[in-house]
Amino acid sequence: MAASKKIRIQYYRSAIATPTRHKLVIKGLGFTRLNQIVEREDTESIRGMVKAVPHLVRILETRG
Repeated sequence: MAASKKIRIQYYRSAIATPTRHKLVIKGLGFTRLNQIVEREDTESIRGMVKAVPHLVRILETRG
């Protein structure tokens, strides 16, 4: 079984004053608090979600 690529994403800026759709994207990525780092599969849908809120999240360098 081939190992799927992962992407590490950090939620670094608050979504308080953003549109509801942006808040839903943050929730959909799995973030629950500020400065949290999550690791997700590197798929087109996840990349699209990150692209929708580039001002709120950042992609971190993957290790390994």
